Parts: sequence; structure tokens; C-alpha cells
Amino acid sequence: MPPTPFRIAVDQAVIDDLKRRLAGTRWPDALPGTGWEYGADIDYIKEFCDYWRQEYDWRRHEEALNAHPQFLSTIDGVDIHYWHVRGTGPNPLPLCLIHGWPGSIYEFLELIGPLTDPGAHGGDPADAFDVVIPALPGFGFSGKPAEPGWGVTRIAHAYNTLMTSELGYQRYGVQGGDWGGIISGKLAAEYPEHVLAAHLNFVVAGPPSEMTDEDRAVLEERNAFQARETGYSNVQATKPMSLAAAQSDSPAGLAAWIVEKFHTWSDCGGDLESVYSKDQLLTNIMFYWAPNSIASAARIYYESMRDPHAFRYPKPDTPVGVAVFPGEPWRVPRHWAEHRFNIQHWSEMPRGGHFAAMEQPSLLLGDVREFFRRFR
Repeated sequence: MPPTPFRIAVDQAVIDDLKRRLAGTRWPDALPGTGWEYGADIDYIKEFCDYWRQEYDWRRHEEALNAHPQFLSTIDGVDIHYWHVRGTGPNPLPLCLIHGWPGSIYEFLELIGPLTDPGAHGGDPADAFDVVIPALPGFGFSGKPAEPGWGVTRIAHAYNTLMTSELGYQRYGVQGGDWGGIISGKLAAEYPEHVLAAHLNFVVAGPPSEMTDEDRAVLEERNAFQARETGYSNVQATKPMSLAAAQSDSPAGLAAWIVEKFHTWSDCGGDLESVYSKDQLLTNIMFYWAPNSIASAARIYYESMRDPHAFRYPKPDTPVGVAVFPGEPWRVPRHWAEHRFNIQHWSEMPRGGHFAAMEQPSLLLGDVREFFRRFR
């Protein structure tokens, strides 16, 4: 059936209940002066939640989100929510932008105008894209899978179906970070007849079999980070529902879990609001709170760790471009990535971290335009 037009419309009762829960939060104690050392900085989260309850205006942001055409398509039994914005230019190139966790389609909001209508944003109309930005199954206002198995392989299949069967694009590009980077790589490998090129700001790749001292140093640093910072992933990949019961009940708990990741993974020098406003952080969080999707979103870890083909596939011939942001915790050297992908473009960015589309939209925009020009 054809795509169904959709608008985000959160019931007022959900907003009223949110404010009641925020007002009644029972806060944990914290060791004085520890800040973010033990996880979320409770003093900051208190301030953040007070702003959420008293000043944040969801309706204003909801209106901005609804300014772009959005739709639902039912694929493999799950409703996929997405923006679909046609480009203004001589020959717009179809481009699917894919987010990750704990992000949302909101990460790409500020890129929609420059990507689809570059002439109106100081660019060349020849760089126009038809942009499709789908919410991952179980995330935001997409439907929640009602059965196991929705890992990387199944999501990639659903997105290829969305782009080809639902929207009629037989050749298209993909771009993504975090899970979006993983799914984009999977699409490039599994659907080369449809994916003309993939641009990534997150690459999963291991070291070569014969390592140099520099490779060993990179691997040691990465292993230390994994041991120090990936407890969240281990929980969500093994026992996600034990944590989700608390997160679905407490907006403060949800905020602490998500905001800490933005603090740790961003190129912010310890000052989160030097990169993001509270409104940006909260609007992203609302994609988890309003539709109560934190549990179904976390399950992407559980399902993908049990997907035998999620990360195992032959090196694709599909051209791949990579933008490396210095604050990306999982960045890898180019020669590691070249063992995994057909790297045709590699950019070292001057600043930015894991959430590139929100942190440094202009830098990401420029690199996406540059990479895809050769495929028009």
C-alpha cells in the first residue's frame, strides 16, 4: 500500500504526565565534586530536568518537526516513520540518512534544507538530494516490532524495501553514524545493485592481521575505552528490559542515561552546552519519552548481537566515503577501514564527535556533498 501521510501529535495528557513525573522525581545522592566521573552528573541532570518541566516547549519543536513531509510505510509488519523531502535542483540524488542510538531522526533536522535545496542555502543547486530520513524500527514514532529478530540484517532489508519498492528509487545513496553507519555499511554490502555509494561517520573495523606498533597503540586505546565506557551496551545487549522498566517510568532516569552519552561521546571539552542547547537535547529525548520507545529502541543491541550476519559480510565493491571526526570514540585508521570497505574518500575533520549531524552539521554537509558529486 502507498505511504501514509503522518504528523507528530503528542497527546497533551502525555505532556501533563511528564511534568508530574519530573516534579515528583526522587533523586539519588552523589559524591560531592565527582561531576560526570561516576556517570551522569546529578546536579546537572537536576537543572536539566527543571528546565524540561518549567521552560521547555515541546509544541514549538513539534511544529518545526512537522514542517517537513513525513509518512508511515508498513514494511515486514512494522510501521516505519520517515521524512521524505524532494530536492530542488536539476537532478536530485536520492539519499537515505540513518540515525543511531541514543539519537533519532531529529539529528538530521538542520540538514534537510541545505541538502534538498542547496541553492537557497548558499550552495550549488546541482548538489540537491531527495532526502529520506527513517526512524529505526522501535525508535521514535516508528512502530515497535512485536517479535524477535529485528537486528541489522532485517533493518537493512526493510530500508532497501522502503527506498526501492515504497518510494521507487532503484539507485540511492546512504549516510549514517552509530547504528546508522553499521546499517549503511550493511546496505552497501548486501544491495550493491541499489546502493550506489555509502558515506559513513562511524566505521566498524578491526586491525589488520599483521599489526604495527601504531596499530597496537590504537587497539590498546580502543580496548581501554571499551572496558571503561561500554557498560550501557552490555546491558542493552543482554538484559535490556530490566533497565527499561525504570527508564519508561522516570523521565529523569531516561535523561540521565541519554545525556551522559552525549556528554561522553561529543567533542565538547566537558562543557555539554558549548555544543548543544538544552532544547536540542530534550527534543531528541522526547523521541524516546513521548512514544515510550526506550525499551524497543534498546532491543536493537540485543537483536543485533544475535544476528549472525549483522557484522559479517564480504568486502563490498560499493564505493564508501568516510568523515572522521576527532571526538568520535570509535574512530579507526584508514588502513583498518580499507580491509572492510572500498574506501574512495577519507576526510579528517577539525572538530566534532559521535553525533556529527547535530554537532557539526556544516562540516558533515560539505563532506556529503563533496563525496556524492562523483556519483551524479
